Amino acid sequence: MDKDTLVEVWRREEQQPFTGWDFSYLEGRMLEEQTPWSYLTRAAELLLAARAVLDMGTGGGERLMSLRDSWPDQVVVTEDYPPNVALAKARLEPLGVRVVEVALSRVAPMPFGDGEFNLVLNRHSGFNADEVARILALGGVFLTQQVHGLWAADLIAAFGAQPQWPDTTPETYVPALERAGLVVDRLETWQGQLTFADVGAIVYYLRAVPWLVPGFSVATHADHLLALQQQQEAGKSLVFADRKYLVEARKPVTG
Repeated sequence: MDKDTLVEVWRREEQQPFTGWDFSYLEGRMLEEQTPWSYLTRAAELLLAARAVLDMGTGGGERLMSLRDSWPDQVVVTEDYPPNVALAKARLEPLGVRVVEVALSRVAPMPFGDGEFNLVLNRHSGFNADEVARILALGGVFLTQQVHGLWAADLIAAFGAQPQWPDTTPETYVPALERAGLVVDRLETWQGQLTFADVGAIVYYLRAVPWLVPGFSVATHADHLLALQQQQEAGKSLVFADRKYLVEARKPVTG
């Protein structure tokens, strides 16, 4: 396939719609190895014992809805990406879930009361350790699965970019949680592989996750895409480093 044809194919890929956190369009074209733990299984177990849960950075609510049979009476979610806020409200508010639009970061406050939740869930979203500790009730649990700050650093480098949050690591977050007064009961780290079947799948992915390579488009990064295409045609697979970690912490009942 010549350069002009490839670029046209990739342009069609970047125009494909993406909603929530749904990568089903890439089924069979993107393969992410599974972690040795199941975040959703553990979340479901914790939900069964909860009276009030906060799901931080819920996206379009896809994963929370998959746990609906385990929901407690009070379910609250946050989201800050406008298209996902609208999607979460449409999906979750009819089910009695409170959707709060609020940005998440290591320093931002959260608009919730002290001890309001006895379970806080967080999958791949930033968090302020002090705020998590504050809104947790005594004996409450915080469960988070995080994408390591150096996740897919080799993929990002292939486009001349660098990881934006390289210190998003257990070495940063675990001490922060402990300083906030939480006890870390579980820490698991893992490194595996993220594989793409073709360069077009990478185009779709980078457009769906725009913070990985800021300003990415086929027009601006055609040379980088062509270099990956040449590597694949030379027999090199499109395989990149996948790194994640899981932390489970609790707020002690007594000091």
